[in-house]
Amino acid sequence: MGEPTTTAMKDDLRRYLQVGRESLLWKLEGLSEYDVRRPLVASGTNLLGLVKHAAVTEAGYFGAVFGRPFPDPLPGADGDDPTADMWAEADERTEGLVSLYRQVWAHSDATIAALGLDDTGSVPWWPEDRREATLHRILVHVATETHRHAGHADIVREMIDGARGLRRESPNVPEEDEEWWLRHRRRVEDAARLAGSEA
Repeated sequence: MGEPTTTAMKDDLRRYLQVGRESLLWKLEGLSEYDVRRPLVASGTNLLGLVKHAAVTEAGYFGAVFGRPFPDPLPGADGDDPTADMWAEADERTEGLVSLYRQVWAHSDATIAALGLDDTGSVPWWPEDRREATLHRILVHVATETHRHAGHADIVREMIDGARGLRRESPNVPEEDEEWWLRHRRRVEDAARLAGSEA
């Protein structure tokens, strides 16, 4: 079997990006406006904020970086608050931010389709000596970041109502009942305590 074609590599990278995008949105399903915004760790990380951040970040990387700016204003992208894109204001509703994220996907996918993996852009917020980046590098970067935030969303959602897994159709975790998970957690806790007592 020969080396994958450039088109196949680009399709693979975009597919992995899409899995991360969809995983982030799935974590919002079935929750109230309060629950999607709840800051459950000291950093304030919350589900809707992760979606907002992913939208703003992706719009920058596949927009301005390649001279194809996203056409609409992005919430939290400007201003003095360095965390503005990591949480939703009370008037920023889930439906609106989800719609924005999907519009960003379409814009990003158009950029990905229009450019070759070796085409370059400039990332103004990166250090000057490495600002020039290929579409290949940006695809890897954004897909990785999206999955990183999907991992954050996994933990936050589980803290809210116990829901877990990568995707609805393929959760990628054992499909067991809550009693099984409680026993599993106790087993992990016991092992941790034993290891701690022997240290």
